Amino acid sequence: MVAGVAEAAVAAAAERGPAAGAPAGVPLCGVGIGWRPEIAGVVEGLPGLGFCEVVAEAVPAAPSRGVTELRERPGALRGLAAGVAVVPHGVRLGLGDADGVAPERVAHLAACARMFGSPLVSEHVAFVRAAGREAGHLLPLPRTREALDVLTENVRRTTAELGVPLALEPIAALFDWPDDEYTEGDFLTELLDRTGTLLLLDVANLYANARNRGQDPSAVLDRMPLDRVAYVHMAGGAVHPDDPTGLYHDTHQNPVPDEVLTLLAEVRERSAAPAVMLERDGRYPPAAELRAELDALATAAHLPPPT
Repeated sequence: MVAGVAEAAVAAAAERGPAAGAPAGVPLCGVGIGWRPEIAGVVEGLPGLGFCEVVAEAVPAAPSRGVTELRERPGALRGLAAGVAVVPHGVRLGLGDADGVAPERVAHLAACARMFGSPLVSEHVAFVRAAGREAGHLLPLPRTREALDVLTENVRRTTAELGVPLALEPIAALFDWPDDEYTEGDFLTELLDRTGTLLLLDVANLYANARNRGQDPSAVLDRMPLDRVAYVHMAGGAVHPDDPTGLYHDTHQNPVPDEVLTLLAEVRERSAAPAVMLERDGRYPPAAELRAELDALATAAHLPPPT
């Protein structure tokens, strides 16, 4: 399933060749994967892996020295081949939190970037807590001027401490707030313009949101700031059989569907998108299937396969 539709979708893009270059100063390229302990052996055995993404909150702080003194990557990550870039990916910073970003979380993200020698870091356009209470989830922001002001200030505080570029990822949201003043694309464009940050374009999230909102994913893509894409996320999803709403969930536990691969080919037509990666979180397939899924991403993005 993962390659058939994508082959036809990328034929025209392959003939045209790469689009305009990626944003300057972001050296990520090729096909990458989200590193997880369960698939570490497969990841370390990929000779052509372009880069690897690591959840920042999964990197332990040195207990006696604090997060700002991280010096050595955890033992489980030492098997990565030399030269494979590692991108810390935050999930709990809460850039949309009205109470502001927690300094210790920013410090940990910055320490991870220094420890790995990372070319950039990434986080989500979301909030994770309110009034001191943790939600345990990435929650969507209302796309209003007020929320944009809060988000802008938090992003500026964060980038001032990081020392490397920051790429922002719009999330998969199962609901929208009733008083939105922007489309998602316009909201992101203004945010990137205000802050000078980059876009982590999650094609699976874009597909999920468009499908659940009854929108055309290609039309949504039209309004995205594709000239600012640092790299691309890809993942699988599904409609839960016990969900009466019929909503499509971004599960990270299913194969990437053909529709999302086709959308990736569209992204490649409109933007260089020189780096694309697979996210898997649970229900890990056999090694051969995982490699085949990475190869399908490479085909759709017109990039060299990592296997």
